[in-house]
Amino acid sequence: MSKLDITTKYDPSLTEDKWYAYWMEQGFFSSNPDEREPYTIVIPPPNVTGVLHMGHMLNNTIQDVLVRRARMQGKNACWLPGTDHASIATEARVVAKLREEGIKKSDLSRKKFLEHCWDWTHKHGGIILEQLKKLGASCDWDRTKFTMDDDLSESVIQVFIDLYEKGHIYRGVRMVNWDPQARTAISDEEVIHKELNSKLYYVRYPIEEAENEWITIATTRPETILGDTAVCVNPSDPRYANLVGKRVVVPMVNRSVPIIADEYVDMEFGTGCLKITPAHDINDYEIGQKYGLETIDIFCEDGTISEVAGLFVGEDRFRARELANEKLKELGNLVKVEDYLNKVGYSERTNAVIEPRLSLQWFLRMKDLADPALKAIMDDDVLLYPPKFKSTYRHWMENVKDWCISRQLWWGHRIPVWYLQDGKYVIARDEDEALEKAKVVSGNPDLYLSDLKQDEDVLDTWFSSWLWPISVFDGIRNPENPDIKYYYPTNDLVTAPEILFFWVARMIIAGYEYLDEKPFHNVYLTGIVRDSERRKMSKSLGNSPDPLELISKYGADGVRVGMLLCSPAGNDLLFDESLIEQGRNFGNKIWNTFRLFNGWTVDNSIPQPEDCQLAVTWFEARLNQAIEVLDDQYSKYRLSDAIMVVYRLFWDEFSSWYLEAIKPHFGEPIDALTYEKTRGFLELLLQLLHPFMPFISEEVWQKIRSRNPGESVMISTLPDINGFDKDLLERFERIKEVIVFVRSIRAEKNIPARDKLSLKVFAMEDDYRGVFNPILMKLANLDSVEVVDNHSEGAITQVIRSVEFAVPLEGLVDPVEEAEKLSKELEYAQGFLESINKKLSNERFVNHAPDQVVEKERQKQSDTQSKIKGIMEQLKRLK
Repeated sequence: MSKLDITTKYDPSLTEDKWYAYWMEQGFFSSNPDEREPYTIVIPPPNVTGVLHMGHMLNNTIQDVLVRRARMQGKNACWLPGTDHASIATEARVVAKLREEGIKKSDLSRKKFLEHCWDWTHKHGGIILEQLKKLGASCDWDRTKFTMDDDLSESVIQVFIDLYEKGHIYRGVRMVNWDPQARTAISDEEVIHKELNSKLYYVRYPIEEAENEWITIATTRPETILGDTAVCVNPSDPRYANLVGKRVVVPMVNRSVPIIADEYVDMEFGTGCLKITPAHDINDYEIGQKYGLETIDIFCEDGTISEVAGLFVGEDRFRARELANEKLKELGNLVKVEDYLNKVGYSERTNAVIEPRLSLQWFLRMKDLADPALKAIMDDDVLLYPPKFKSTYRHWMENVKDWCISRQLWWGHRIPVWYLQDGKYVIARDEDEALEKAKVVSGNPDLYLSDLKQDEDVLDTWFSSWLWPISVFDGIRNPENPDIKYYYPTNDLVTAPEILFFWVARMIIAGYEYLDEKPFHNVYLTGIVRDSERRKMSKSLGNSPDPLELISKYGADGVRVGMLLCSPAGNDLLFDESLIEQGRNFGNKIWNTFRLFNGWTVDNSIPQPEDCQLAVTWFEARLNQAIEVLDDQYSKYRLSDAIMVVYRLFWDEFSSWYLEAIKPHFGEPIDALTYEKTRGFLELLLQLLHPFMPFISEEVWQKIRSRNPGESVMISTLPDINGFDKDLLERFERIKEVIVFVRSIRAEKNIPARDKLSLKVFAMEDDYRGVFNPILMKLANLDSVEVVDNHSEGAITQVIRSVEFAVPLEGLVDPVEEAEKLSKELEYAQGFLESINKKLSNERFVNHAPDQVVEKERQKQSDTQSKIKGIMEQLKRLK
């Protein structure tokens, strides 16, 4: 092979776009059903409004590693990309944009507003997917889906109708989590609870028909007093036993309400008296239902005070709290105000404080549907990595509540319900079907479409994404089509623990309900990307770097490696830019190693030296050992450990030891056999590296030998494990330590590297075989290695794995200085041995520690005893 003219420094900007375009042109990412084993991942669809953030970087790097490896295993790999229409987030963005243009949503028809939403989607919807290409994501882009695509939308509507007809979907007034900013209900899982320093207001209510008698309540929300319809005490509380059945007057509004008794009341909280506001607290609502209390809704949809309240009408709820405080003071009803730490619910989407609110909504009964999904996880039919999340999953599923699936928005899948003027309704796929059904229901064949009105609400975004692994392969509409039969169930899902319930669990529910099969085999749960202070990365905190800027600075491969180096499954990733830099430096190491190899001159006429033949034998075994470990790490989804296996194999074993062992002397050629073996090793290493570092592995793989058009490392076949000699590897590890020992003597004694030394080995014949002596002599620059049957006089010795190695230094060192140094080493070794002996004399440790841990301590004991003996022998000889 002729030498290539390659640049001194690797520049990712010159290779990444080039090779991504090549992969796309060759169709390497495309997948269609065939006779091969399928490997399928569906991307967790990012919001159509989104741009790439650090969480996406981690999640999609992991997916790409798994997909690229499967492709190189000969599987038909399909990574299906797409985006989510994100009802709340997208509508909020569009409303904000219109506001900037001086347009209110309320001024637009639904049709006109949706035109603005589609314009926004078409403008911004593809941004994040294009950004993923910069990361190297090998998705089948021809299969890209959007949750509002016609086929996926039809699937959503079909499922709604099916579940309604099965009796699982119903309509009712319930207490919901209301987002006043988005003006919609949201699910429990979309509420983020934060601890806040609040105030606890103590307010006294006058007892009706009693002079100067009061009952005092404690509340964090004095503005809701306007909606009170009872005061409740615990029936076991002797303080208020005589008051039960009497009535009190609600301050500010002078409403007469009863004093009731219920065990729900905590006698220890506040005063032990609870104001009951059924319209604005879920627990109060349940008490109100139990005792038939009036429900007074004092809030409008936007969180302002309604006319029903009678006071503070039109004021924002937080301003109303201030006004209520002032009013209660003025009336003499405010007893005191205390600081109070409590948890407050916030909308995950808008960060608005959630308002519990009674609302007419559509719900999905979950209990019966959830049972198969619970069993799937608990029986390990679907595996969670790490498995510690099984208990969390079980808790959620055993306590599952009905799912509020309606949202008071316009952007999304409109609920397929049409109302007749008499309040009856029909469920239908479209207007034509609705009209025909309405004629039957009403008994009026002369009905017109104008006599019907479709439900204004849309379905929760998760009601479409829970079908994602099925609907993207058209498995709802056409459950027998070739794609769903081939690709489903998918193999791996990579996602975050915080959506384990309201996405992962629901997908499992849908899988069993519609295909009687799980949607995926494995769920890899990533951690949250945090900064060095363990804060979640966010734009608002200013602690999240721009992923594209990182790629521009360090290259995509460097970013991918850096993210993986600190991302154990299920544990948070503490982002450190130095790790990204380490990833880039690893790329430079790969490039420089290739440059070294490329710079060698090959001589076909010279035989393979013995040291090279031995190095080849050793590295072949070491490579097979690493592949075995690597396969095990992949099987356990320990990708951070897997990248370190390849990292160390390339950097430490191949570059530092193997290449040093075979490297020809300066200006001399290398034999052809060793050169070809080395080229083969480098190719195998590039294959192992490719899932993690696709760009530089392709660049070097293409250059390392002549390639034909259409060839690529990404479609080459990963090597199989061919077995390896563990004893051979163990012996080479000892040789490494001996070489380090000799080199350390040179450094300590200032002995030039060009000066040859000799080495004496004191061991039983079976304990040391000189198999690797040629490599030892070359790398330690020795003129001889001699096995002796006694200790060497005037030599520096070290016991390495129960064998004593000695380097005679007669005439090279000062005996007095050497004796002082050895005495210090002896003192340290004796102290170390004493600590080991104490541990091994502890019966509790010996009897309860794992066997391998105890055995390791005993090996340390034996090695230290041998070392002490060797040092004492050296001191004796020096004297």
